[in-house]
Amino acid sequence: MDGNSASAKSSPSGLSKANNQEEQKRRVSASDVFYHFGTSSFSVAAATGVTHPLDVLKVRLQMQLVGQRGPLTGLGGLFVQLLKTEGPRSLYLGLTPAFMRSVLYGGLRLGLYEPSKYVCDMAFESSNVLVKIASGAFSGAIATALTNPVEVLKVRLQMNPNSRRGAIGEARKIASEEGITGLWKGVGPAMARAAALTASQLATYDESKQVLIRWTSLEEGFYLHLLSSTIAGTVSTLITTPMDTIKTRLMLQRESKTVGTYKNGFHCAYQVIQTEGLRGLYKGGFAIFARLSPQTMIIFVLCEKLRDLAGLKAF
Repeated sequence: MDGNSASAKSSPSGLSKANNQEEQKRRVSASDVFYHFGTSSFSVAAATGVTHPLDVLKVRLQMQLVGQRGPLTGLGGLFVQLLKTEGPRSLYLGLTPAFMRSVLYGGLRLGLYEPSKYVCDMAFESSNVLVKIASGAFSGAIATALTNPVEVLKVRLQMNPNSRRGAIGEARKIASEEGITGLWKGVGPAMARAAALTASQLATYDESKQVLIRWTSLEEGFYLHLLSSTIAGTVSTLITTPMDTIKTRLMLQRESKTVGTYKNGFHCAYQVIQTEGLRGLYKGGFAIFARLSPQTMIIFVLCEKLRDLAGLKAF
């Protein structure tokens, strides 16, 4: 009896059945891709709605004393100043392109991470932290390259409280005055920033979860997701703040008379350090942390819950 069982397992039909089961396990369906994109887009859009005022403040802080050294207005002072001079509406400037960007960029950035990790796992038979970093960098860079025009529209509207053109009108203005390439201004630093952000954010979140499960009593659930996302938000803020500042300066140099002509991201970084000091690269750093940390928590906690409801595996 045992011999028959063993021979059945080692028979061609038994091996074929095992291979078919493995193939089905590895196959990615169209619905999985849709659910990955949908859950990611919804999570990022929800986080954007909550943290958008901090994004406006961050952009304004990054454009302070361009080319100069001197005392900077802090996050609280700028918040009060905006409310007094421009009203509460100013905190939601650029919200429409921000939502458009969150759906497209957020869906691609998070949605491509798992497939990228899956391909690397198939190619290198490994899913270590370097694979996670590479997968995050790839998905972030690709997502930004495709959605950079929406980011340009967002920061332009955030710096123009008197504009009545809206996102479409602003896009037409940029295309007519600067050419269609004007919508891809700052794409290099934006891709570098998105690659670094996604790599640090997703890889740190992924690894933090594994470490916390291994070394603490935490299990898959809300508290594990909350703590892991807090760690990921802190790490990604420290890494990406200088690139975020450079990206903003390049995207706004046509709009600001005080911003010089930057040739590229490296030239922009050099000019900022020369004229404003190293601290200039970290302008708006606290606002970035105040926005990115809760945004990361909302994205991952909500995305994990939505993925669970959709029957997808956790990050």
